[in-house]
Amino acid sequence: MYIMIVGGGRLGYHLTQALLDEGHEILLVEKDPTICDTINSQLGSICLRGDGCEAATLEQAGTSRADMLIAVTGDDEDNLVACQVAKHKFKVPRTIARVRNPRNEYIFKKLGVDVTVSSTTIILEQIEHEVPSHALTHLLAIEDRGVEIVEIRIPDDASTVGKEIKELPLPAEARLLLTIRQDEKPFVPKAETTLAAKDQIIAAVPLEAEETFRAAMLGS
Repeated sequence: MYIMIVGGGRLGYHLTQALLDEGHEILLVEKDPTICDTINSQLGSICLRGDGCEAATLEQAGTSRADMLIAVTGDDEDNLVACQVAKHKFKVPRTIARVRNPRNEYIFKKLGVDVTVSSTTIILEQIEHEVPSHALTHLLAIEDRGVEIVEIRIPDDASTVGKEIKELPLPAEARLLLTIRQDEKPFVPKAETTLAAKDQIIAAVPLEAEETFRAAMLGS
């Protein structure tokens, strides 16, 4: 697989090294000549000096034949531009972008970046799994559909305990997929299903409706 990486910092360097070890064809694009020279001396002639946001640089790099472009610079705007140019001008099938500010992830996805990676979000999601006080956990993002799969746990003091699903002001496109209840087999909830304390519910929710969904399920 021909993979292009934009950004030769620590993350870009180690990612390049790992992908080379797996046998992929890699070209790394880096603006800083010193960094580029260092990478070439250590990993072979795989670093092209240039701006990965510029179409001329990406054309020189042969982006039109790339299977994937991964933008991992320290600047969210640069990563977004590099992915957009690669996808829309050079028709690269898959783009992955590093996102330093997790608030930008939604924008990246709306503008066509296939996969976003935020270290902040990854750490927060791990905390959500480890700390019971976090009611909603992100399980999977389906970027091309604008949907995420989440798990929400109903606390004992939620005002929705004892209410039927049909009574909740859920977002129109939200779908409850599975209920996991203590001492019972998992089941698909229906409109008449009554929420119980400690229920774990798996749902498909539009990305932009997460907070509305959380408030509807918890009564807050």
